[in-house]
Amino acid sequence: MKVTVVGAGAVGASCAEYIAIKNFASEVVLLDIKEGYAEGKAMDLMQTASLNGFDTKITGSTSDYSKTANSDIAVITSGIPRKPGMTREELIGINAGIVKAVSASLIEHSPNVTLIVVSNPMDTMTYLVHKTTNLPKNKIIGMGGALDSARFKYRLAEAMEAPISDIDGMVIGGHSDKGMVPLTSHATRNSLKVSEFLSEERLSQVAEDTKVGGATLTKLLGTSAWYAPGAAVSGLVQAIACDQKKMFPCSTFLEGEYGLDDICIGVPVILGKNGIEKIVEIGLSDAEKAKMQESAEGVKKTNGLLEL
Repeated sequence: MKVTVVGAGAVGASCAEYIAIKNFASEVVLLDIKEGYAEGKAMDLMQTASLNGFDTKITGSTSDYSKTANSDIAVITSGIPRKPGMTREELIGINAGIVKAVSASLIEHSPNVTLIVVSNPMDTMTYLVHKTTNLPKNKIIGMGGALDSARFKYRLAEAMEAPISDIDGMVIGGHSDKGMVPLTSHATRNSLKVSEFLSEERLSQVAEDTKVGGATLTKLLGTSAWYAPGAAVSGLVQAIACDQKKMFPCSTFLEGEYGLDDICIGVPVILGKNGIEKIVEIGLSDAEKAKMQESAEGVKKTNGLLEL
């Protein structure tokens, strides 16, 4: 099992570290355009192998895509990160060109690769990969919902003063501050609805805090977060690599599901060795349906800025 991570910055390196520590991949290749950067990160990570007890081989390369040949899964984190006050949508001009070139280079050397897109604006970058490559739609996955759902569960646990292991919840919709749809009506604590523990007002606050989760961290850190995004990506990679059939909300190309068409947006999917093996349609309340529709309109508006 060979995994490539393009972009050896904070998110990419964090992703590579979590994949290595979970010890399910034989090789992780880190790639970056900055001379020596990926090589340095890979060497630093390999020097933790005996300390963290993993045998995954991590190598780094400066822009040499031949080193990524025959990758089973590739993660695209490359592009500029958010600065305080920036929206994910404002990154589109620069990141679209990067993602298009990177995906083409990856597919050239690994024609059967499954791509996981992390670069922002993520739903639009995932849509771009769909429109500019010949990969089947099940092999193009946008990572946003897994991260947003983790932030949702963190906020729910915080509000209920409960351990996070008690909490289950999911965020669908667009990976943007306004587009996320935290499914408070489906969220549970040990199978009991969270509405039994929290008032409607408190749940509404949890949803709002979830939606600005990334912006909150960007303001505090001065750049995008990396630990939780890296962990979220590694979860998707492991589900595919180990054929786990796990359900995650991921950005996927819809053709009528949820009443949406010709769009990549976050919905629950089953991940296994073939990438997205099934799109799961769940019942939504009228309010959630309206929010999902509004989210889709926002994503389509951003898609309209692409020069396809």
